[in-house]
Amino acid sequence: MTLISLNIEAIALGTYLIRDAFGGVIRWGTSILHVDPLWYLPDFIALLCLAQFVIHCILRNRSTMATLVLVQVMLSLVLGYFMLGTGNAAVSAFKMMLPVFVGFCFCDSSLGSYRKLLTVIAATFYLSVIGVILTKFYPMPWIGYKYESFGAVREAGRLWWAYGGDDQRLMGFAADNTMAAFFILISFAITSIRKSTTWCLLFGGIAVYTIRLTTSKTTMIVLVLYLLLLVLVRMLPEKARFPAIRNIALWSFASIFVPFFMIVLASGTAAIPHSTMFSILDRINNSWQLPFVYLNQLMPIGLITGCGAGCFNYPQKLFSPLASFWVPVDNFYIGTYLMFGMPFVAFMVMVFRATFGATDVYKLTLIFVVNLFTITVLNYGPASGLLTIALSFSEVFSRRATKVRASDVAVIEMPRPVRSLDDFGAPGTVVSGGR
Repeated sequence: MTLISLNIEAIALGTYLIRDAFGGVIRWGTSILHVDPLWYLPDFIALLCLAQFVIHCILRNRSTMATLVLVQVMLSLVLGYFMLGTGNAAVSAFKMMLPVFVGFCFCDSSLGSYRKLLTVIAATFYLSVIGVILTKFYPMPWIGYKYESFGAVREAGRLWWAYGGDDQRLMGFAADNTMAAFFILISFAITSIRKSTTWCLLFGGIAVYTIRLTTSKTTMIVLVLYLLLLVLVRMLPEKARFPAIRNIALWSFASIFVPFFMIVLASGTAAIPHSTMFSILDRINNSWQLPFVYLNQLMPIGLITGCGAGCFNYPQKLFSPLASFWVPVDNFYIGTYLMFGMPFVAFMVMVFRATFGATDVYKLTLIFVVNLFTITVLNYGPASGLLTIALSFSEVFSRRATKVRASDVAVIEMPRPVRSLDDFGAPGTVVSGGR
């Protein structure tokens, strides 16, 4: 109990972030030094966070929602085992879900109260930018390096721009170009909250250029939009800034419906290879629709119940006899619905409701960023992507949200802030990260 009462969630987040943001370097280094088990160190720490989630959210907060989520995840792991048919797939699915509980452990704390963690996140931003720029000029030894995970061979390699074969998708120190861009986006968004507008515009411009080198169009669009909104919010009177941030976060949930709107609008439109629209049309015609076609063939009831953790995700692709039915599901909400079904819809309704009472500017900022980013990205791998989403949703398990549900209060009154985010100019409650 003494061990678990430490800020183990901050340690887990920090180790996941370092491992994933520098995944190319660490995979290459641990392999040539024959210390591959070190790669799984964050997952072992995450097991402690699973215990802390039970103790803090279920036993201490007495959150019925937390109990239901834990039961649903465990049931989905069992269902996924029978669906995917191998033990390796089940273990991989369990490992895949562990970061969720790390993020949920931040339910009663503000990310801003973890000073050392914020330093790690800021360092991740600077080093990620440097890494991408370096790989533009120097070949890195981990590019093209093959490694084994649970018996499956994987490779860190360069991918190519959808409509420009001469432009390399640079990955920096990460093992994937999209995730290199993601870590620049997330670490910049978190770090910018306490930085001046001048710093945000200067390093935001550098970040946009660097993400352009990775060729991640989604990430670049989200970062540009974030910068525009940041400037607009800081131009508002001080009292209006925090309500504006929370409203932006709430409205970002509308992005959940963007894929369905695009399917109605453009489904069936031919995707011409190497064209500007090829990537999004491929998602509309294949990534967002084919999994439901295959699921209807394999397990019709799964359209309601979901097909279990790991299905239509990398455990199925790498370890299941159903790998031929695997389709890249490039959207977090669609991919998660495929695994968990209607219970996930109910969970998101409660997350949306809890956001009305959220007072942490960090979580609200992350909600906006991840909602827009995951329109075209599944974000289950690497682990830090899923952890970030869970952290932004963690308010649903907080003491405040639990009390509101217990009393069935429709209107949530925001408590008086105890300190201000001075540079950001937006009030936010800062709660100690300790238990």
